[in-house]
Amino acid sequence: MKPDHGSDTGGSAARFGQGAWIDLSTAINRRPWPLGDLPPQVWRALPTAAARDRLIATAAAWFGCPAAQVLPVAGASAAIRMIPRLLPTGRAAVIAPSHDDHAASLGAAGWQVSQFARPEAMEGADLAVVVNPNNPDGREWPPEVLARLARRVGHLVVDESFADVCPDLSLAPALPPNVLVLRSFSPFWGLAGLRLGFVLARPDLLGRLSDAAGPWAVNGPALHVGAQAMADRAWADATVLYHAEAALRLDRLAIRAGWRPAGGTHLFRLYDTGDAAAAQERLARAHVWTRRFSFSRTWLRMGIPGGHEEWDRLTDALRKI
Repeated sequence: MKPDHGSDTGGSAARFGQGAWIDLSTAINRRPWPLGDLPPQVWRALPTAAARDRLIATAAAWFGCPAAQVLPVAGASAAIRMIPRLLPTGRAAVIAPSHDDHAASLGAAGWQVSQFARPEAMEGADLAVVVNPNNPDGREWPPEVLARLARRVGHLVVDESFADVCPDLSLAPALPPNVLVLRSFSPFWGLAGLRLGFVLARPDLLGRLSDAAGPWAVNGPALHVGAQAMADRAWADATVLYHAEAALRLDRLAIRAGWRPAGGTHLFRLYDTGDAAAAQERLARAHVWTRRFSFSRTWLRMGIPGGHEEWDRLTDALRKI
């Protein structure tokens, strides 16, 4: 099974025409952290230990955990592919429906993969994987529920790629010894091209993962930008507020279009449209690209528009549905 990440605007442009596309298929913040000019040295030199340490310290403060439990990686997707090969293969339990990279990577590494709707059903697995909040339906599980699951499985991976807008969900401040938490930089800070993410775990697990990732797992520009962006608390607070209000605004537009809210987070919304293929096509004719799923003919996921022009175009497109 080849994972689907959305953002196929090249394919959609070939079908629906060239133009200024609004890509709402990825759930990546369309109001990204304001990237300025980078020092030439971050392009010319190999990534330094000092730059890596600065990023780790900043990230640890953001996540609320010790720096010794933070490992930067080239995006959460890199960790999703490495972790199944880090541990002895066995029985893996994965929340479903969810981000399909996890099941695909486990299967490719030789794990016997079963899918479950709730964490309680995963007890006894050698490795359990939970996305919290879940993608695409936004389901949430409190830290105490996942801490209890950790005591009843061999290892637990918690993918918190969309947890920056809801930090109270995170296991990072009280990390059980057999848990690996994944964090992605892209969704909240909106700079997906950097390919930056983090694994939070006890130092023994991180050491093995670091060896597998190699000496320069994260490039110099990503180390530099990540440290600056994650230290910008004023921008982060404003971003959380914007998305909280914008998610409600998007729900109101969808309801007026005849759709039913089916879940989501403040970074993306999920709707039961009745016919997702038809709804996606109608929006695509207005050059708005959204995400549908092979396991549901009615669900359509949308990221949050980033500015007045995007809101105006989306509002006009939804009126025509």
